[in-house]
Amino acid sequence: MAARSIQDVMSRDGASLKAALEQSAAEARIEVQMLLQRSLHVSRAYLLAHPEQILEASQQAAYDTMLQRRLRGEPIAHILGEREFFGLNFKVTSAALIPRPETELLVELALQRIPQHGGCRVLDLGTGTGAIGLSIAHDRPDVEVVAVDASQGALEVARENAQRMTISNTSFVQSDWFEALGAQHFKIIVSNPPYIAVADPHLAQGDVRFEPVSALVSGVDGLEDIRQIVARAGEFLERGGWLLLEHGYDQAQSVREILLLNGYEDVFSAKDIAGIERVSGGIFSKIQ
Repeated sequence: MAARSIQDVMSRDGASLKAALEQSAAEARIEVQMLLQRSLHVSRAYLLAHPEQILEASQQAAYDTMLQRRLRGEPIAHILGEREFFGLNFKVTSAALIPRPETELLVELALQRIPQHGGCRVLDLGTGTGAIGLSIAHDRPDVEVVAVDASQGALEVARENAQRMTISNTSFVQSDWFEALGAQHFKIIVSNPPYIAVADPHLAQGDVRFEPVSALVSGVDGLEDIRQIVARAGEFLERGGWLLLEHGYDQAQSVREILLLNGYEDVFSAKDIAGIERVSGGIFSKIQ
């Protein structure tokens, strides 16, 4: 194979990715840059400043291997082994969901509800890579975060992320939702649970094809896990505590109704960066 320059790679392979994955030209170009950055061990600024540089044979081979994986549809986060979320760089594997930008809204809403003096406890249900819980813990080191997941593989990734980021105010528990939490209570419970219907055609498209089905699918209407969480969360919330849930693009009204039926007050939904109602929540006010 003839030696190729950075500019040639970005131009030709960007077009190939755009066609193969039905991406926009900008998305494809960014992904090629990310693969080049990893192969050459350089910054994006370096690529833009040295478009004429010819890739060495070893660099070309490493890049080509990653490009072929991406052309087959494998998520770029799995290829690179990491994904940025809320300003932090998280290790990512196939054992957990890839952190997504819209989920940052859930972190923001939780942070808004943490008292300024701190000292409160936050529960992250279905922590996966730890993106939500560790982002909260990093931003508020005066808060105690308990991160729960049923998957041992996901917890291993989350623990490693905590170690890499030197976050010490988070503990990890293997549990099927609340089952292993005993009599603990929390000021805030956050969760990005499975919320896709079992027959949803989106399960055969894009990155979700490479992610754990157990972290995606939740019954016929996608709301089975949300119903379970809402039904039991009151047992673990302090009076006046908040339950905040991420959900699907068309589920906000249904989730609000579930919260209201279970006695939650100040029920609301908030829109993500795309203007979609993505997170709903409410206050638990019943006396235990």
